Amino acid sequence: MAETKTTKATAKTSAVKLTAAEEALKKEIVGKVGRHFGKVMEEATPHMIYTACALTVRDQIMEKWAKSHRQVKEEGSKKLYYLSFEFLMGRLLCTNILNLMQTDEYQHVLADLGYSLSDIAELENDAGLGNGGLGRLAACFIDSLTTMDLPAYGCTIRYEHGLFRQKIVEGYQTELPDEWLEHGNAWEISRPEEAVKVVFGGQVDCEWVDGRMVYKYRNENTVLAMPYDVPLVGYDSKIVNKLRLWSATIPTDVDMISYDRGTFDKMMEAKSLAKQISGILYPDDTTDDGKKLRLRQQYFLVSATLQWILKEFEERNGSDWSKLPDKIVIHINDTHPTLAIPEMMRLLMDEKGLGWDEAWNIVTHVFAYTNHTVMSEALEKWNVHMFREIVPRIYMIVEEINRRLMEQLEAVYPGDKGKHQWMAVIANDQVNMANLCLASCFAVNGVSKLHTEILKDDIFRDYYVLDKERFHAITNGITFRRWIANCNPELTELIDSKIGKGWLKNSEKLAELAKFAKDKDFQKKFDDIKKKNKVALAAYIKEHNGIDVNPDSIFDVQCKRLHEYKRQMMNVLHIIAEYNRILSDSSYADNYYPKTYIFGAKAAPGYVRAKNIIKLINSVADIINNDARIKDKIKVVFIENYGVSIAEKIIIAADVSEQISTAGKEASGTGNMKFMLNGALTIGTLDGANVEMLEQVGEDNIYIFGLKADEVAARLKYAGNDEVKTIYSTNTSLRHALEMLIDGSIVPGNTSIFRDLYQTLLFGDYGYPDTYMVLRDFEEYMKTQEKISADYQNRSKWIEMAIMNTAMSGFFSSDRTIDDYNKKIWHLTPIK
Repeated sequence: MAETKTTKATAKTSAVKLTAAEEALKKEIVGKVGRHFGKVMEEATPHMIYTACALTVRDQIMEKWAKSHRQVKEEGSKKLYYLSFEFLMGRLLCTNILNLMQTDEYQHVLADLGYSLSDIAELENDAGLGNGGLGRLAACFIDSLTTMDLPAYGCTIRYEHGLFRQKIVEGYQTELPDEWLEHGNAWEISRPEEAVKVVFGGQVDCEWVDGRMVYKYRNENTVLAMPYDVPLVGYDSKIVNKLRLWSATIPTDVDMISYDRGTFDKMMEAKSLAKQISGILYPDDTTDDGKKLRLRQQYFLVSATLQWILKEFEERNGSDWSKLPDKIVIHINDTHPTLAIPEMMRLLMDEKGLGWDEAWNIVTHVFAYTNHTVMSEALEKWNVHMFREIVPRIYMIVEEINRRLMEQLEAVYPGDKGKHQWMAVIANDQVNMANLCLASCFAVNGVSKLHTEILKDDIFRDYYVLDKERFHAITNGITFRRWIANCNPELTELIDSKIGKGWLKNSEKLAELAKFAKDKDFQKKFDDIKKKNKVALAAYIKEHNGIDVNPDSIFDVQCKRLHEYKRQMMNVLHIIAEYNRILSDSSYADNYYPKTYIFGAKAAPGYVRAKNIIKLINSVADIINNDARIKDKIKVVFIENYGVSIAEKIIIAADVSEQISTAGKEASGTGNMKFMLNGALTIGTLDGANVEMLEQVGEDNIYIFGLKADEVAARLKYAGNDEVKTIYSTNTSLRHALEMLIDGSIVPGNTSIFRDLYQTLLFGDYGYPDTYMVLRDFEEYMKTQEKISADYQNRSKWIEMAIMNTAMSGFFSSDRTIDDYNKKIWHLTPIK
């Protein structure tokens, strides 16, 4: 990480006289520089100042944590363990300072030392522990849980390199290692005394010993799971929770007496395996080796976590395992941690001596499951032979779960082999992880009203009919502390000046802002803040992309994971169509209000088509940004390496939020909520949480277009291209944009580079065209975009709409989401 862009100011930038407490804080920061680095302040680098600040914050949190830990223990509180393959935490320095209610103090002290808090915070690497909405949601949840004084632990892998650092080279995504730990992690505490062993592969032998079956491993591979704890403080909270990160290493108890070549080879094999397991988030699973590594990662996380959970329970409550559901609840965040279910069975039976029925009764009252998407890649299925090779004992348990499930289904649906196979945990030579959750968890939830209805009516329908009481609709939310208070402090202060500060912990109060929507003075201040944020983003784009963008243009933003169903393709096709019309229609060009289209997205390394869409966006940007004929009416920007910290800059500057997924495909979305909170207007389909955003803000303050979920489903039921042919033949602007994909216009002379994108839209995969309704929704999307451009020019009305979006976003606080989870599923008691 470069430090050259953050240098000590030549003069103090603050005239504020420090209070006694601030003088003490200043002394502590200076002391940390000396004690930690052996430097005086004049010799300290900006990164040393960052570390010193982080350590002073951590000291406060640790002191609070010790008291919190004792309180939780004394009250015997029920605890939540939230298992997620991702926790996209973002930078923690400013968030922790905000949550400790000390932002002003640190700003004053750093200014007195010749630095700014915002510049120092920029030196922190984003923790490489997540990729997109799933991980950011988990981070918001743990923040809200702590703010609401609910005892909870987040659990994930300490990925050494995170997903990847995205670099755009000649328009293409290139994946580089994400070295987020290059300067260490000031927030984590190593816990080597709590390390546990995790076993993979080998053979399992069974024998009766003292009246019970004992399972022993041969030729297995063993890795050591080393825990690191990151303490998490809530906003003005009583307690401190933690994020537990597991890092894989090799066991230290190698038998040196019998050390031979075979032992050495085994040790080197274990070392290689350990390095892979906690090496990188989401290895490419287009190969068998990649699939095996993902399965090992998933088992590593759950085995290490459950061994720790049971050890803690036993130390505090003894060996009365029947009390386990009263003291803990384990939440499975999507299917990645599903192996926790059979692993808990293994530990209770093989290690603690319980019988099957007793263990199963505990397991089915401990685990809850959130489904995040109907997309097939998130409903994981593992090849039986691979599964049995990697986790043989777990496969034996899953096989028994499935056998008993089939007996139950035969009693309920006698002779219905098709339904049995659809609901089975093991079928068609695959282990179905979603069905394992559905067969085992006491609660199942979707993440928006629409998504949950799709689960109940379609993919999980048979399980829903069996037990309707288990299913819940809990709409996602975001933590307002990070997504407005931390990243948009001036807007936060403006809101505080009108309705007070209570809305950060009681988001319903934000609705009081609606009465100022027509207030001209408030509108001007609101708009001035947006303009300032746009100027800052324009400067960032100039520095990182070399593109001059107009802060007075409409900032139209689509920043999210790159996937076909999110329809970045539709956005870029409409940009091409607008560009063509400006060139061909002088009247349209003269009246066209300038727009800046901003994209940010990572594509999975093995997702070739998604990566090609990134290339298309950048190629279109090259053409448009360098065409003097359009007189800068349109600019297109792709911001590389999109992540939490970059999102904080983009979201607060957006005028328009693109939430245009194919209806029925986006379970919820959380980016839509962040944009709404910061006064961006949504253009979107009736998909995911957009449905509830429409309910909250009203149809006059949101731009809804396109097919509805049931209409999409109806079209997907038949294979044919008559509708697509009609659209292609009648929509001239769309046809021209599509033809440019293959006529060498976009990458001069290259007619094949985007042919796959052209083919899949018009002819489809396996003969079905336009799977994600890009062409079918295109014309209405274009008309909606024209309305946005016209409305934006009525500044008073537009700002009124933007204020209403901020005012009515209170429902989408993750505090409300956590309250819903707790009332319906977890039943935790706040620490007194």
